[in-house]
Order: sequence, then C-alpha cells, then structure tokens
Amino acid sequence: MSLIEVENLASRIRTGSVPALARGLTWMESGGERAEALSEELYPYTGSGQIVGVTGAPSTGKSTLVSALTRLARERGLTIGIVAVDPSSPFSGGSILGDRIRMNDLSTDPGVFIRSMATRGALGGLCRAAGDAVDLLRAAGRDLVILETVGVGQDEVDVMRLAHTTIVVHVPGLGDEIQALKAGIIEIADIHVVNKADREGADRNIAELRTTVTDSPDRRNLPILACVATREEGVSILLDEVVKHFSYLKTSGEIH
Repeated sequence: MSLIEVENLASRIRTGSVPALARGLTWMESGGERAEALSEELYPYTGSGQIVGVTGAPSTGKSTLVSALTRLARERGLTIGIVAVDPSSPFSGGSILGDRIRMNDLSTDPGVFIRSMATRGALGGLCRAAGDAVDLLRAAGRDLVILETVGVGQDEVDVMRLAHTTIVVHVPGLGDEIQALKAGIIEIADIHVVNKADREGADRNIAELRTTVTDSPDRRNLPILACVATREEGVSILLDEVVKHFSYLKTSGEIH
C-alpha cells in the first residue's frame, strides 16, 4: 500500500466514481492498514448525506420497502447509496441472500449504488464494515445512505448508533410482536412503519404501536405509518417523514 494509491482512490471516490467506490468498499470489508488509511483520508468529507437505518424482524418486507423508498427518492432527484447487510454463509462467510439481486431493477440507475455485505458472525444486525461503508457513500456525495439490517431481535439495535433516522418495520400477523419487542427495538425508532398494511390485523398492529410508543412522553409525536411497499402505497409519506426528521435534527443542533 502506498499513500499515493490511497489518496488517488479517495479523490476518485469523492468525485463519484462508481468503480472507485466499489473498490473502496472492498478495502473496507477486507480491513487492514489500507482500509484505515482510506477511512482517515475520507473522514473530513463524510458530513452531508442523511443516514437512514431500516430494521425490524425478518420477513417484514424491509428490502421491498427500501426499493420503493429509493425509487421515490430518485424521482425527487436524490442520489442513493444502499448498504444491505445479509446473513453469512457458514462455509464461505459471504452474503447468502443478495439484496443486489432482490433490488435488481435499481441496479442500472447511476444514481443508486447498492452493496450487500455479509454479517460474518457479527451481532447487532450489522457487520463490522457497515460504518465504514456508510462513510464512503457519504464522502461520494450520496444524498441518502440507506442501511438495511439483516433482521434483528430485541437487543440487536446497533443501527441506531449509525443512523440519523431509524425506521423500524413491522407487519401484521407475527403474533405478540409488540410485547416481544417492547423492551428493545421499539425504543430505537424515529419512524415506525407497519408494512403489508393491506393484511388483516394491520389496524390492530397500528393501534398497539400507538399505545406502546405513547407510554413514553418524548415519543408522543413519533410517526406510525401504514405502507404497502409492493404497491408503493404510503411510501411518499414515509419519505416526507424521513426528510422532515433530518431537518429537525439539523435545526435542533443534534447534528451539524
């Protein structure tokens, strides 16, 4: 590794080069001195884009929701980076679900960059390189960086530490979901989404969420939205709330 090589790659990433961004993310996943040097070189340029975490139990339709949110954001002229953290193969250590395949309709859009990363045994719903990947995408000038977790449980809330805005996705029909998650994941949300809201039980799910989140005085105005991501219903309101939350954070001084 040479300093010139790191500086050249960092410069190309900052100009939006997709090959450079892909190479930089590979460095970050591999770790080591060159990853640390690239991260240090780019760190001063990572302060603009909004980081949106999307988490929730498995099978809640997170990838479909992220796809719908991305398409709408592109219609509004925003550029997007997506880090989709998938389970790892126990044999190769690689990703076994492949969100890039599930989001294939977005892959030809130059305003969308998608990277799947394997958890490689990391707990917390994220992989160890996820934070570095988010920094690279922000340094590359992406307006929204969406971080989709592998599907979490009560104590796996690492996404909250990286994201400006955390979306927790629910669906009707998962049994006593609210009580099971009440002590953990409920509290990390900036926005709750009940996806697949055309299913029976959606209204009850939303009502339970309203009861749960209003137990805490500082959560009384927390958005609780109904969406049907497969039909892109409710997604426009979700994007409005995402943008509104980022504006609030900047106005309140919580981020600069």
